[in-house]
Amino acid sequence: MRTLILDYPWYYVLFCLLAGLGYAIVIYLREWRRDNFSKPLLIGLAGLRFVSVSLICLLLLNIFIKRYTNETEQPVVILAKDNSASLVMGKDSVQVRVKLNTLYQKIAEQLSKTYQVRNLNFGSTVRQVDTCDFKDKETDFSTLFSEVDNNYANENIGALVLISDGIYNKGANPVFLANKWTYPVYTVLLGDTTIVKDAVVHKVNHNQVAYIGNKFPVEVVVNTTRLKTKGGKVSITKNGTVLSEQSFVVPSDNYNQTFSFLLDADKPGVQRYTVQVSAIDGEVNLVNNRQTFIIDVIDNREKILLLGSAAHPDLAALKESIESGKTYEVEMSIASSADRPIKPYSLVIFHGYSPAQQPLVASCRQNNIPYWIINPQVYDGSAGLRITNTYNKSNDAEPVLQKAFGLFTISAELQKNIAQWPAIKVPFGNYQLPVGASVLIAQKVGVVETDNPLLFFMETNGHKTALFTGDGLWRWKMRDFSEHDNFNAFNELISKTVQYLSVKSDKSFFRISTKKVIAENELAEFTAEVYNKSYEAITDPDVTLKLTNEAKQVYNYTFSKTASAYYLNAGLLAPGDYRYEAKTVIDGRPEVKAGLLSVKAVEAEQLSTVANHQVLHKLSTATSGKSFYPDQYEALIKAIEANELIKPVTYTSRQTSDIIHIKWLFALVLGLLTTEWFLRKRNGSI
Repeated sequence: MRTLILDYPWYYVLFCLLAGLGYAIVIYLREWRRDNFSKPLLIGLAGLRFVSVSLICLLLLNIFIKRYTNETEQPVVILAKDNSASLVMGKDSVQVRVKLNTLYQKIAEQLSKTYQVRNLNFGSTVRQVDTCDFKDKETDFSTLFSEVDNNYANENIGALVLISDGIYNKGANPVFLANKWTYPVYTVLLGDTTIVKDAVVHKVNHNQVAYIGNKFPVEVVVNTTRLKTKGGKVSITKNGTVLSEQSFVVPSDNYNQTFSFLLDADKPGVQRYTVQVSAIDGEVNLVNNRQTFIIDVIDNREKILLLGSAAHPDLAALKESIESGKTYEVEMSIASSADRPIKPYSLVIFHGYSPAQQPLVASCRQNNIPYWIINPQVYDGSAGLRITNTYNKSNDAEPVLQKAFGLFTISAELQKNIAQWPAIKVPFGNYQLPVGASVLIAQKVGVVETDNPLLFFMETNGHKTALFTGDGLWRWKMRDFSEHDNFNAFNELISKTVQYLSVKSDKSFFRISTKKVIAENELAEFTAEVYNKSYEAITDPDVTLKLTNEAKQVYNYTFSKTASAYYLNAGLLAPGDYRYEAKTVIDGRPEVKAGLLSVKAVEAEQLSTVANHQVLHKLSTATSGKSFYPDQYEALIKAIEANELIKPVTYTSRQTSDIIHIKWLFALVLGLLTTEWFLRKRNGSI
């Protein structure tokens, strides 16, 4: 449907017609009197001029055409296929692979005749592919549903066809997420639900780090099915040596027991341990009788002194956040009663700094111990910042991240969260920053982003300091938890600040960083930095890395260059310990950095291979869908086609365009004028 829209009153159209008529009369009335043309030709020429001039005038009136078009969108059916390893752990794994991929293809072909089909594979991650390789080490339904919500929310989703064995070992129970869906979920039930005789190392609870000379606890959760009256042993070994073991007897067919061990951290570095349940007579699956875990044994834990002028919720928030990293030991005290030497500490944090604490600050400077001042009571320059004309007033300031900050990097998630954290109290006045200050977070007062700092860093002659001008860090921690049910973003901000201040400056010209421990389904990533003699980051020389596994196999890589650093993605590595050696040449001098990387196996898919059809049934029931077995795929197609709620959606779109942009109107006017000119020329009037 089309509608004309006129910016001027309707009678302006009459003016355009009158203009065309008047122009034609003025031009051809004289010709009428001269009798140079035949009367029919003269009338025709006048008509051509009338139409062409009227059209030109109409085009100048800004007339618009409003078009309404209807578009029909067919329903989208999302075909989500389980790509986890648990589906092919049986003896007939090759046959199962072929059979399942054939099933997926048949369902997709049938559905695509009527609907728009989106193929997704899910497991550890979600990918848009047609076939499955069944290599995912974990099954996480939450990532699948997040993918659907994020990428298909604006489409006409008719149904989700979920093909799985129902086993999940990561993320939330999918049934708990079903209440917010507006489309049905049809499930295809794969796998075997037969309960067999089995003993499983279900879970190993342990710390990520331990400190040399200490003992660390390990809890081993063992599940057994249909092994009543049978006995076995649970042992923990390291490098083939049994460190501890406990015996047990199974009292019932379905049994669960937790075994507690206490091990010695007697060697620094990354240590690999194996938990083993001895094979029990009649067991069908022995793969899940063992699990490995890794402990990073650290030589010493750095001490941090937290001094508060008075009781304050910031102190508890700081202490909990710093200690969550397991690499620091925090001692908290009231500043007025602190009489201990500060030399044993790697960092001193002053909360509510006042001139009475100046001797402690001076002692930190003398001993080259970094300090962090939070919410100082005075700003006379001794705290690293001078503020004048405060009049004891304060502002509510929101945090604004400074993109130019370069002392350390923060994650994209933290960058996003900082912008959402609430305002806190800051002093009102004129801020005078010291020369060389690096501002990480500035203040936003109302809608104005200022240069006044909330958190900034200084380094003078190798001595590091930081200052946080606001009062109310705990508010950021609480907001982080209310938004995400965790403190990850807040902890990252505090831990990276503490790490930067407490770590001794690395004066080397070549630096390599990577995680000490990663999972086998996690990418092995390395970053490198190269500096010239002026400690300016350069990327001229090439950086190579040699990775050697336990079998002495060597893999060689070359780093990619970024704007001011180097990056290497070594991909997925097999479980085991790797030694890496990075090399470069700076001003003709060879530089070498070496280290260890440990890759731990992900064994979640081995823990249970018994299909959990109950979860899939509940999921379908909660969303008004149905469950089917693989050989009932045709019934699945019919059920979807019979669902009256799965139907096309028609959208009406409106498009407005100016008629002056219509090319055929231009061609028409040009044609009319050309025809008139040709007739006049042919009859000798021109």
